[in-house]
Amino acid sequence: MYVCNVAAEWRATFHKDVVVDLVGYRRNGHNEMDEPMFTQPLMYKQIKKQKGVLQKYAEKLIAEAAVTRQEYEEEIAKYDKICEEAHARSKDEKILHIKHWLDSPWPGFFTLDGQPKSMSCPSTGLSEEELGQIGQVASSVPVEDFTIHGGLSRILKGRAEMVRNRTVDWALGEYMAFGSLLKEGIHVRLSGQDVERGTFSHRHHVLHDQNVDKRICIPMNHVSPNQAPYTVCNSSLSEYGVLGFELGFAMASPNALVLWEAQFGDFHNTAQCIIDQFICPGQAKWVRQNGIVLLLPHGMEGMGPEHSSARPERFLQMCNDDPDVFPNITEDFAVRQLYDCNWIVVNCSNPANYFHVLRRQILQPFRKPLIVFTPKSLLRHPEAKSNFDDMLTGTHFQRMIPEQGPAAQNAAGVKRIVFCTGKVYYELIRERKAKGMEDTVAVARIEQLSPFPFDLVKAETEKYPEADLVWCQEEHKNQGYYDYVKPRMRTTINRAKPVWYAGREPAAAPATGNKQAHLLELKRFLDTAFNLDAFKDHI
Repeated sequence: MYVCNVAAEWRATFHKDVVVDLVGYRRNGHNEMDEPMFTQPLMYKQIKKQKGVLQKYAEKLIAEAAVTRQEYEEEIAKYDKICEEAHARSKDEKILHIKHWLDSPWPGFFTLDGQPKSMSCPSTGLSEEELGQIGQVASSVPVEDFTIHGGLSRILKGRAEMVRNRTVDWALGEYMAFGSLLKEGIHVRLSGQDVERGTFSHRHHVLHDQNVDKRICIPMNHVSPNQAPYTVCNSSLSEYGVLGFELGFAMASPNALVLWEAQFGDFHNTAQCIIDQFICPGQAKWVRQNGIVLLLPHGMEGMGPEHSSARPERFLQMCNDDPDVFPNITEDFAVRQLYDCNWIVVNCSNPANYFHVLRRQILQPFRKPLIVFTPKSLLRHPEAKSNFDDMLTGTHFQRMIPEQGPAAQNAAGVKRIVFCTGKVYYELIRERKAKGMEDTVAVARIEQLSPFPFDLVKAETEKYPEADLVWCQEEHKNQGYYDYVKPRMRTTINRAKPVWYAGREPAAAPATGNKQAHLLELKRFLDTAFNLDAFKDHI
């Protein structure tokens, strides 16, 4: 304490940094079972000569007549008794209240009016008026005499046009989710590399005055007079440090939506220890729930191995749902699944579902980490838009989106049902149309990969009794979702049909950076997905 006080005074007086060289030791080496004499014999000969701190302190107090030896021994006995009694009580399972432990850092979070919250999630939709109002903010500059970039003017005009047409793209869907939560008093915090503008120049949550240096405007903080604050901040290039910080922020703030976005999904690998040690096993290992959201841009675009894959296979491998057990389907099954899982993994194919899953993250009665494989090319894809009708009051997140085209009206004539997730859906339906197979091939999107939507997949497969089952993904066979999805689909379907694979061949790297090679691979697996005879050689 003396040294630290001197260091603090020095820094305050001379405004210079101070390094305190503190030397300590472990009496037993690495742990109580270690034998440090094997490797540091001379050091530990010295350490063994040292009296323990408690003994030194006690002898000093006794020598000063501050306490008697009897008082010292009584205090030691009293503390030993406390430890022994606690150890004995720990063997009684009745006192182990996990729910109480979970609640301890978040007083009152798990209860409502003194009673446990019901295991249900309200509609995550909004009224037409609210969608329009937030859309108006998203397409305007709510500060006077503020000059924005000409290119940004076009973007804001485009947003205004979408709002008039009752549609949203990915950026506007996200805006609707954030803005509505802010209006409800929920603090929203988004950090990561270049998140203010968005890596793909799609978000633009922070506007910069083109004539006044460092003058900015954040329209999201002008949604409502009594709203919660919106924090959006570009982070340093340390995924490990930043994700660790955001995890702690979310741990302390169950009533805030805390999101970390990787510049590309691949970049989460330098924060892997945070994911492996704290996010994935957070509740099982640390008895703490956490609602942090990871936004991981993902998709094969021919951009090379470092900017393509968020490594969905890694997240799915660490999911705790059993692939070999078909669950008991109850009325509250969808919410119960979320409560029992260690984290939620989604790959949304449209902005409305992204909007819903972000709002669900706050409105559900508990907290779980949410892993979102977000798009790149879909940010501006003309077909990747949603209508206000899919976001109105009464609507929810869709765990799986079934076939809704001509094939759904011709169930008996459907020869193949292709299950997929994310961006590849748009490539599949384009190819299906080109081949004239819209009434013979059904395409279903699994939006929530984990926990797996057993009930919805079962209903979809039973609708097409004569159809072959195919899982199609753009990732390589040893990556992506196939190893996770296949056993769960086999558990789900009640017939002896294989689940065929259509996708890229196994590979060590996630993606090619050669555009021609990328397009050739794409053509090959799309041909496989729609060639009804493609798998006969494997039978």
